[in-house]
Amino acid sequence: MLYPLFDKDCNLIAWLDPSKNIFDTDMQWIAYISSNHIWSSCSGNWLGPIEGTVCYDTNGKVFAWSNNGSLHGKARPARPARAARHARPAQPARPARPARPARPATPAGGWSSLSLNEWLNQ
Repeated sequence: MLYPLFDKDCNLIAWLDPSKNIFDTDMQWIAYISSNHIWSSCSGNWLGPIEGTVCYDTNGKVFAWSNNGSLHGKARPARPARAARHARPAQPARPARPARPARPATPAGGWSSLSLNEWLNQ
């Protein structure tokens, strides 16, 4: 099952396969998950931690979220050891566009100021 990921303005920016991968809205593979951390599928660079369906930047600020995640900031996470690169997954079918969620309260620590492209190219 894929979960929609929204930015701070409640815009759909990506889709999360919680056990393995993140796809953009065109269903192109953009990141993979290893040991509760997110890694760029292009560069292999660390993008930040993930807790459930909440994605953080490398400063511990909420970058992307899904309706079923609890939003809260965290202390700046320690950089993990580089994860082994994942093989390119099969492209999933595009899910139906989700309803736009209500704007959540600002998480403790605030929102990440990064755009999707800035986050992916850290």
